[in-house]
Amino acid sequence: MLSILAHRTYRHLFCAQVISLIGTGLMTVALGLLAYKLAGKEAGAVLGTALAIKMIAYVGVAPVVGGFANTLPRRAFLVSMDLARALVALALPFADQVWQIYVLIFILQSASAAFTPTFEATIPDILPDEAEYTRALSLSRLAYDLENLLSPTLAAALLVLVSYNELFVGTVIGFLASALLVVSVRLPSRDAETETGRSFFERTTKGIRIYLATPRLRGLLALNVSVAAAGAMVLVNTVVLVRGILGRPDSDVAVALACFGAGSMLAALLLPRLLDRLPDRAVMTAAAALLTVMLLALAAALSLAVQNLIWPILLPLWLLIGIGYSAVETPTGRLLRRSAQAADRPAIFAAQFALSHACWLFAYPLAGRLGGSAGLAVTSLVLAAVTGAGAAAAVLMWPADDPDIIEHDHPELGEEDPHLTGTARAGRHRHAFMIDDHHRSWPTSR
Repeated sequence: MLSILAHRTYRHLFCAQVISLIGTGLMTVALGLLAYKLAGKEAGAVLGTALAIKMIAYVGVAPVVGGFANTLPRRAFLVSMDLARALVALALPFADQVWQIYVLIFILQSASAAFTPTFEATIPDILPDEAEYTRALSLSRLAYDLENLLSPTLAAALLVLVSYNELFVGTVIGFLASALLVVSVRLPSRDAETETGRSFFERTTKGIRIYLATPRLRGLLALNVSVAAAGAMVLVNTVVLVRGILGRPDSDVAVALACFGAGSMLAALLLPRLLDRLPDRAVMTAAAALLTVMLLALAAALSLAVQNLIWPILLPLWLLIGIGYSAVETPTGRLLRRSAQAADRPAIFAAQFALSHACWLFAYPLAGRLGGSAGLAVTSLVLAAVTGAGAAAAVLMWPADDPDIIEHDHPELGEEDPHLTGTARAGRHRHAFMIDDHHRSWPTSR
């Protein structure tokens, strides 16, 4: 997998991603301490609101940026978003009112909602070979998981030497280093896209319209629901389960979450070879089914209420949920790459970014509120039902016969269709299934 780092452009972009993630991880810790300074016992409410603002920015801003990203210079755009995030991180230590935190978080997360899908849409252009791209996706998944483990550890070590305000400096350095690494490479130029006559609404909803018109991506949306439901159970309720129900020490919360992260990393390591042998649909739907079974097993264990057995059961369950989580998340970029032309990739990646976070915006409060009112056994059962429904919907909406390349006609298109060139205009042609305002999805009964 590491052989992909021999590609200079990808290596620089991957390093930019890793450094940016570490900076963001430091900011997460620092933001929690800043919230406690300003709000005291209400810090949890402040952070919960900040998380909601983050999700709203992701859901609302990403499609708008995706509709216009193809008309902007790619490298300059990515660098400007990094610089914007650095400026906000620099301003955060000076916030002395809670509302100021909310405003700054919205600006920072809006810049992230613009940066991340554009960055992700760039990787397929520099790694056109699917095997290389698959390994890049797995490496990216590993980077996210390692950041979740390493950033809190690094923050704890730094806090021995400096105050929490200095952690924001680490965030600034991370974003600036990311910008420098992006500047250091030449990114592929985009094909010019004709946008004449398209309204603001058409351009900003283009990615979502392509997404929802593509059968395999409708299946992916259902899988996003499954992943969010299972992931929310882990991320929201682990501390409640370990500390509140089992009465175990704080360190065991970290142990449980580490099992989840270890499962995710294990899947990321194994997926490249697995995806060389099996189709994405089989791997991803099986992983969603695994998530469902694990949540049902947790509900059964909690219902039995044998506390001395729950802990040894919980750790392998969290490990397997981590495997299922990563096995759904990691191949996502492959599906998006196959389902859009190069000119449409920023819009389609932005649509995935927005829609997947909308699923989390639904799953987080469901897991939290239901856990507080109905108990974790019922919560696990309900989330298992949501996860299973997502898996079943994906099987129904994503055709089993899903070739990467489809031969089809465009009898309704004339010579001016911007997506057809050369012999393609003669009528029949082959390309990866792509749909925009002119193209029509093929039926799910295929």
